[in-house]
Amino acid sequence: MDTNQYLSMFIDESREHLQAMNDNMLALESAPDDIGIVQNMFRSAHTLKGMSATMGFEDIASLTHEMENVLDLVRNGKLKVEDYTFETIFQSLDALEAMVSDIVDGGTGKSDVSSIVTDLKAIVNGTYGKAGNRAADATDPSDGTQGASAAAGGTVQGLLDEYQSSVLQQSLESGHRAYRISVAIRKDCVLKAVRAYMVFDALGRLGEVIKSAPSTEDIEADRFDYEFTIIFLSASEGAAIEAAINGVSEIERATVEPITSEDIASAASSAAAEAAAGAAAPAAPASAQAQAATTPPSASPAAPKASAPAPAKASGAAATRTIRVDIEKLDTLMNLFSEMLIDRVRLESLAGEIKRADLIETVEHMGRVSSDLQGVVMKLRMMPVESVFNRFPRMVRDVAKSLGKKVDLVITGADTELDRTVVDEIGDPLVHLLRNSVDHGIESIEERLKAGKSETGTVHLRAFHSGNHVFIEAEDDGKGINRDVVLKRAVKNGIVTKEQGDAMSDEAVYMLLFASGFSTADVISDISGRGVGLDVVKSKIESLGGRVSVTSTLGKGSKFSIQLPLTLSIIMAMMVKLGGEKYAIPLSSIVETMILRKEDIRNVHGNRMFDYRSSVVPLVSLSKLFDVPDYSDEGEDETEVVIVRKGDRIAGLAVDELIGQQEIVLKALGKYLNRVFAVSGATILGDGQVALILDTNALIK
Repeated sequence: MDTNQYLSMFIDESREHLQAMNDNMLALESAPDDIGIVQNMFRSAHTLKGMSATMGFEDIASLTHEMENVLDLVRNGKLKVEDYTFETIFQSLDALEAMVSDIVDGGTGKSDVSSIVTDLKAIVNGTYGKAGNRAADATDPSDGTQGASAAAGGTVQGLLDEYQSSVLQQSLESGHRAYRISVAIRKDCVLKAVRAYMVFDALGRLGEVIKSAPSTEDIEADRFDYEFTIIFLSASEGAAIEAAINGVSEIERATVEPITSEDIASAASSAAAEAAAGAAAPAAPASAQAQAATTPPSASPAAPKASAPAPAKASGAAATRTIRVDIEKLDTLMNLFSEMLIDRVRLESLAGEIKRADLIETVEHMGRVSSDLQGVVMKLRMMPVESVFNRFPRMVRDVAKSLGKKVDLVITGADTELDRTVVDEIGDPLVHLLRNSVDHGIESIEERLKAGKSETGTVHLRAFHSGNHVFIEAEDDGKGINRDVVLKRAVKNGIVTKEQGDAMSDEAVYMLLFASGFSTADVISDISGRGVGLDVVKSKIESLGGRVSVTSTLGKGSKFSIQLPLTLSIIMAMMVKLGGEKYAIPLSSIVETMILRKEDIRNVHGNRMFDYRSSVVPLVSLSKLFDVPDYSDEGEDETEVVIVRKGDRIAGLAVDELIGQQEIVLKALGKYLNRVFAVSGATILGDGQVALILDTNALIK
């Protein structure tokens, strides 16, 4: 099979399944008894296991298989989800994401996940976190090594509890083979724990380890005396198993003995007697081995292949309705359509001059078709910011837990659509902002209670459209930004002088947080205090043609607001005239147009204002702002006004003449003109003229 052909599909679907599992784990923390959530996770893990095995990524397949075992017990009601289960599965998801990222970067996707696999198996076996129980298995209280030696020899009796014995019996009846394997490592071996791991790894390719004495955790931690015993379930012959073990260096002896029904019956009787005496076996081993008894060993060559067709049936109908397209092809399509739109506008202008009925009719039909095509092309590049927002609940949960805080992340507007290229780039800036809110903004539980707040802090992550921009806000209900602390640190670091700082507004002081190397943290941690983070946010947002601002109220919280351009090539705009110059105002930011008489304009503290729907709003003179040489609205008796909105704020733009609505192609001004105030780009009109596109958000303060 040509894996390269399917690699991109595997990467995309793997990321989708990992994101789904992360989301479901967070939901499961809030509702640990909801089996439906576990069922969804199990399906995602099963699908990922099948895909990765088919693609040859065995480390991913083996780790997801162990996750699948844990989830299977939970969904069948045989295992209760505890804190250590959540942490282990979260670690597993992190490891899987790292391996998928390695594949994206051209790697093999291999990783040493033995410790996580051991933890997952311990959860299945019921030994996770029970050091006392593991010690009892490995040693006898009267002698530190006697228990291990006894485990290495003797019979099955004493190794298996009643439930494990029952499971092995079922396995034998279903055609599997059970073995008792004794392994002795040479006394001169320096790294005996490593050799033991290699033995377990070799056995993992042939079947399933049911029990080890000492436990796998003790063996991994080098707490054993060169010998250990394994109860093993496999479809392979004993000779093949012995050969696999002897293939590991520094193995002194390996003995593989079949386990018979009589051995199991004897072990079960012994375990039952112990249970009657008060040594009750935990419930988890029963469920663990019940799953092992009814499922063929994971390392069986046919097992990964068998799991692959299952997801195909579930998603077959959807797969035939979607295709994956390279983003560069969409860029090319958008550029070609933009050029076609310029020619269409030019044709409409020429048809109006020539005034031939058949030409006008053809151009009008072409306009209708191209408008429909435009809608399709524009939607192709748009995607909801949900794809970025989805990964933040897990991140906020982890950061809050590491800081000993309680934080709720409330997401609104996740369905807000943004251009694909912008969506791909805003992830890192938002990570920094949210980590900053949780670390610096939200107080500790004690501080919040002392301030009369609830012990759980709240961080709001919002996205919404305004004009031809998208705003993303991260707001917390924490302690707010202390102007004096920020200013003091900025003066100390030489960013501003004390005189400059005293003259700065609060908003300007807050923006000092984005200076390179600036940090108010006194202690450096893995979360903050290294002087990196917010400066990265500012530079990244500005590189995308956006801007970031900060507002804060001491004791109540802070809000970081990011303004991003949609970066669409085609928008609807109202064309206006100022003397001999033409400008375009994005239609999405316009509320309405009106005619304003000179006597209706009033001066308030030197600013021109007018009454609009029971409120007083500012009047912005575009002719004065852009220094138009042949027009000034201040001397007119009547002025055309375009009412524009930014959020809940409104302003009026004074213009000379309204030309009408028009579809325009948005062109960037280039790197030499990227900081022109209140201008977001330019467009080429049908008559060949260039018109500037206004950024109305910059005009409303």
